[in-house]
Amino acid sequence: MTRVRLYRIETCPYCDRAEALLQRRGVGEQLDIIRIDDSRKGFAEMARLTGQRTVPQVFIGDRHIGGFDDLVELDMDGELKELLEAVRTP
Repeated sequence: MTRVRLYRIETCPYCDRAEALLQRRGVGEQLDIIRIDDSRKGFAEMARLTGQRTVPQVFIGDRHIGGFDDLVELDMDGELKELLEAVRTP
């Protein structure tokens, strides 16, 4: 089953918004939250996979979506719904 990964820190309003948007779009239990503020390993993994050092960073399956603005853009274009269909379909 496809998973959604959200790399985030606790005190990030954009991380909160990204998580809330994903929850509103029905990701639910398929959402893996990786807290990098208390994990050097998690931060190193995120930086290696994305080439970015900022949060949030979102993956749907193996596809790197990007940050909050990228997630919202996909949602506004209707593409997020299509990508998340794979998450909800076993």
